[in-house]
Amino acid sequence: MDILIGGGTLLSAVPNSDSANFHPPTEKDGTYVSISGDFVGFKKRRLGLNVETSWRYRQASYSGYENYRPILTDVNAFFQPMLSKKLGLDLMAGVGIASNRFNILGSCSIPGCVNYTSSNHFMEDLGGGVRYKVWHRLPHIFVRPEAHYYHIQNNLGFSSNNVFRVGASVGYTVGPD
Repeated sequence: MDILIGGGTLLSAVPNSDSANFHPPTEKDGTYVSISGDFVGFKKRRLGLNVETSWRYRQASYSGYENYRPILTDVNAFFQPMLSKKLGLDLMAGVGIASNRFNILGSCSIPGCVNYTSSNHFMEDLGGGVRYKVWHRLPHIFVRPEAHYYHIQNNLGFSSNNVFRVGASVGYTVGPD
């Protein structure tokens, strides 16, 4: 079992310019914090399950008039082949939810009041990373540069349904490798 915390950014295609008056913003940039965990239940075949959530650290501006925070949560089938004693791969594919939380202007001082509205969309996820055990004396700690591709269904408020998240995570393996 592994527990990871990481950071990264989003990349997305910039729309072609055309004669339309309104161009939906591109869902990209910003610092994204992620937490994830995985469990490899079939050690011999290195198969398991991965759960991950990533969110934008600071809110983004939607066309200059409203703030929002993207949150990407997914559950994946997980394959973890070892390439050497210090090097391995983490490959994953699954489904999840892309949620954009838009702030409602004004303050909420009444108990139970919610000051945001969410736009939730089903998504597919493909991801991978290279796991490297940096410290010989601490074999349970590793770093993982990684990339994820999200296909967000009906992401109508933005210029593209296709988003990439790139970054790195630091992880800790609980139990034997």
